[in-house]
Amino acid sequence: MPSFDEVLKEAGEFGRFQKRVFFLLSQTGITFSSLFASVVFLGRAPDNFWCRIPGAAELSDRCGWTLEEERNFTVLPLHLGNESVSGECERLDVTWDASAGCSSPLVRHGNLSAGSPPLAPCHHSWVYAQPHSSIVSEYDLVCGNAWMLDLSQAILNLGFLVGAFILGYAADRYGRILIYLLSCLGVGICGIIVAFSPNFTVFLIFRFLQGMFGKGTWMTCYVIVTEIVGSDQRIVGIVIQIFFTLGIIILPGIAYLIPTWQGIQLAISLPNFLFLLYYWVVPESPRWLLTRKKGEKALKIMRNIAKHNGKFLSPHYSEITISNEEVSNPSCLDLVRTLQMRRNTLILMYAWFTSALIYQGLVMRLGIIGGNLYLDFFISGAVELPAAFLIIVTIDRIGRRLPFAMSNIVAGGACLITAFLPEDIPWLKTTVATLGRLSITIAFEIVYLVNSELYPTTLRNFGVSLCSSLCDLGGIIAPFLLFRLAAIWLELPLIIFSILAAVCGLLVLLLPETKGISLPETLEDVEQL
Repeated sequence: MPSFDEVLKEAGEFGRFQKRVFFLLSQTGITFSSLFASVVFLGRAPDNFWCRIPGAAELSDRCGWTLEEERNFTVLPLHLGNESVSGECERLDVTWDASAGCSSPLVRHGNLSAGSPPLAPCHHSWVYAQPHSSIVSEYDLVCGNAWMLDLSQAILNLGFLVGAFILGYAADRYGRILIYLLSCLGVGICGIIVAFSPNFTVFLIFRFLQGMFGKGTWMTCYVIVTEIVGSDQRIVGIVIQIFFTLGIIILPGIAYLIPTWQGIQLAISLPNFLFLLYYWVVPESPRWLLTRKKGEKALKIMRNIAKHNGKFLSPHYSEITISNEEVSNPSCLDLVRTLQMRRNTLILMYAWFTSALIYQGLVMRLGIIGGNLYLDFFISGAVELPAAFLIIVTIDRIGRRLPFAMSNIVAGGACLITAFLPEDIPWLKTTVATLGRLSITIAFEIVYLVNSELYPTTLRNFGVSLCSSLCDLGGIIAPFLLFRLAAIWLELPLIIFSILAAVCGLLVLLLPETKGISLPETLEDVEQL
């Protein structure tokens, strides 16, 4: 009885069939990255808003004012009394009633420009020039409520975290393609509900669920692609990251063409329904089927792969050997049960956490400096494109471990140098910081590949999902770490980033090299790496 890898070589390790499945599943990266970064455009700060004086709406209707005329009557007296008051979070402490005149509604309140006018905080009385342009204007996430915008992104990351545990486990127990399709359906349905949420609470609940299902689509499609190709073609795990970057690059174009946040939300959610058509063209992972003792189904799929690749499997194949282990459901204990698994799991968790923390920290720090939001966001995504190409050039020549370690060390060095460069040469600081961003992107993309190669088939989806959940934790912590430490010293976050990256670079040298090695099928295979 041949092994799975022997049958895969005979059927074609990266033929026409695998290329088609790879291309189809890679589209998931575009929708997932759009969801991941969508808050930048869903939560755009409104250009023009102010706090409405009680009774102003009725008076405005009676007098036939335009919004600009109402704003002049509301905000200009504030500037006359105190130029530092913008009229966004505070209003005049007056009430307009039927006695107010249309030409001078404030005349009976005396000379408000003399001294400081009476002020009152604004509560749910904001007026926006473009009321549906973002969730900020839709749900009044301004002034004292501004922190709720950060909460919306934290909730999304929490959904990613929960999805990594629940759907990663489910994919190892019930199958890759089933969980992928259910996750796509969940992302689409939740995305529509988010777009038409009647209040912010409903928005948060379904944004959490969309994040949970979104993580299920991304991690599961990645594992399927990795499992249906040969060991020499697992570089596709890096190439698929290019589609994530393409999503980042495409997103500002979508946001530029669609003026409302609901339209943007629907544009990044509805394509997930198209992925349901993959039911007829993307098979279950034959590796997974073999671990569940479903050899006949696995062999049928392998014959179909061979047929599409123009190859021919020997007709006397009746079984494929893969494992003598009893079928068991994955558990967290399996990830730390043996010495090699324990070491791999802990190092990979730290690598995921560090990559996400530094990546998001550098994005926020480099910020995208002023200027045009759409153009700047596009450029920030384009910076990531060379990462995948650099990995493709090096990873099959010198292996995984050295580029993984060096990218972390270079990122740490770039952060450290940036922290101590003088402010009077901003172009150099930006250049070195960009080198750090590129390096940590390389590390981020390699950890996906290495993680999937270091776990056996019985635990692969669950292991990748569990370890990558530390990525979501890093994403939650990054803004708090950056802004709190920057308040003490602007460059202090970079010092922390450099230490974390350097430690990660040293730790990953302890991982086994997986270049050219067949994917491990059992825990014993992992121990022998």
